[in-house]
Amino acid sequence: MSSVNSNQKAKSVLTARRLVLMASAAIIGAGVLVSGAQFAPSAQTFLAAPAYAQTAQRPVGFADIVDKVKPSVISVKVKVDGGARMMNFDGDSPFPPGSPMERFFKRFGSPDGQGSQESPRGPRGRNFTMGQGSGFFISADGYAVTNNHVVDKAESVEVTMEDGKTYTAKVIGADPKTDIALIKVDGRSDFPFVSLSERAPRVGDWVIAVGNPFGLGGTVTAGIVSARGRDIGAGPYDDFLQIDAPVNKGNSGGPTFDVDGNVIGVNTAIYSPSGGSVGIAFAIPADTVKSVVTQLKDKGAVTRGWIGVQIQPVSADIADSLGLKKAEGALVAEPQADGPAVKAGIQSGDVIVSVNGQAVKDARDLAKKISALPPNTSVKIGIITKGAEKTVDVKLGELPREQRQARATPDDRDDSGSSVPRLGLSLAPAGKVAGAGGEGVVVTQVDPQGPAAAQGFRTGDVILDVAGKAVTNPDDVRKAFADARSGGKRTVLLRVKSGDSTRFVAVPLGRG
Repeated sequence: MSSVNSNQKAKSVLTARRLVLMASAAIIGAGVLVSGAQFAPSAQTFLAAPAYAQTAQRPVGFADIVDKVKPSVISVKVKVDGGARMMNFDGDSPFPPGSPMERFFKRFGSPDGQGSQESPRGPRGRNFTMGQGSGFFISADGYAVTNNHVVDKAESVEVTMEDGKTYTAKVIGADPKTDIALIKVDGRSDFPFVSLSERAPRVGDWVIAVGNPFGLGGTVTAGIVSARGRDIGAGPYDDFLQIDAPVNKGNSGGPTFDVDGNVIGVNTAIYSPSGGSVGIAFAIPADTVKSVVTQLKDKGAVTRGWIGVQIQPVSADIADSLGLKKAEGALVAEPQADGPAVKAGIQSGDVIVSVNGQAVKDARDLAKKISALPPNTSVKIGIITKGAEKTVDVKLGELPREQRQARATPDDRDDSGSSVPRLGLSLAPAGKVAGAGGEGVVVTQVDPQGPAAAQGFRTGDVILDVAGKAVTNPDDVRKAFADARSGGKRTVLLRVKSGDSTRFVAVPLGRG
């Protein structure tokens, strides 16, 4: 009997183990079905899948999208006169020389991804440099988009398609301010092309970048939209998409797609201490590309509305100095003589708060709103002037292509000056400093440990007015500070000219 009982017990244990293993297999199998419901749905699995799995379906890969869009992407090869100034082929920064951020930002339209390469001398003994970038067709008759810095100064442009066919292209027009260029390939009316997206992407949306990094045409990478509305200091119309899809030198001018195969941006810059991808890239949004390309196709150039003012953001300190409730709007640092703003009565120190009834968030927002309007348009500009709100009518001019102003050089400046200890500045009347002009007080020395240095003051800056009052000598500056302090002010607003630009600086008063 004991032997029989032992056998029965053993069978029971084995049966129990089988049931456990089968139950485990069933659980695992159910997990596969639920997970698979996203990609291979059936009536049975949808019943078992949780609600969120049905509403968050996404492709497991991007192969179908890539098959659809890749033929429209082209490699762009240019030949530039070796004597011409090369724009961004060796990774130029969008920041001015000497900027602390200059070494971190890189454009990436390099020749073969390795910097400029000099080709043999041409028939007349001229040197040529070869460069490579990316682009994409936007119409069947051969119009294509790339970056301005890819084709800038190009003697010739050649494009290569995915199937290896090569065509000569011509530059229809370019816009340096947004870094967009329109090129055209003739000879066919059946080029594969893609469309610019009609909607802005959301942060977190999937994106696919296709281009020609390091000369490796047809390279595909994927990521997400990391941020929108990035200002990287490249120009007054910065409104970049930030993406984390890896892009490198040679991707310049290439498209970034959404999962529907529409172009949401044109790759133009990367953040890179090393020159290679670190997962932070910037693309020009499709709505900007669309408006620029339309004008380039129609006129070969872009014209923008212009009101003729130098503007800056309203910081919290500036808002406090002006008695504003919010740090919003665009502060007019300097209206240009005979410009539309001056003719409408807008003055230095006014804060522009709306355009045609639409609120202006900051200086960049104002620049975008005005530049989107054609010249000769009449607009209603809302301003705060001397604490009062009013609306003025402004007839927009056309944004000049180039604006240059004379500036004093360090060698032209007088080293003598009167000290203003609380600011950490030495000052001298502008009339006594060669090349400084006749207005204001010139900064002849800056204490690196003083409050003025912390606010960005440099030798050669000219203080034009303090707390809204013009100054002509250091005593005027001292008196204006003393008056502001006795009046209970926490900060005082200075209007400062630096080279060819003017800005307001809010300086904390501290204790007397």
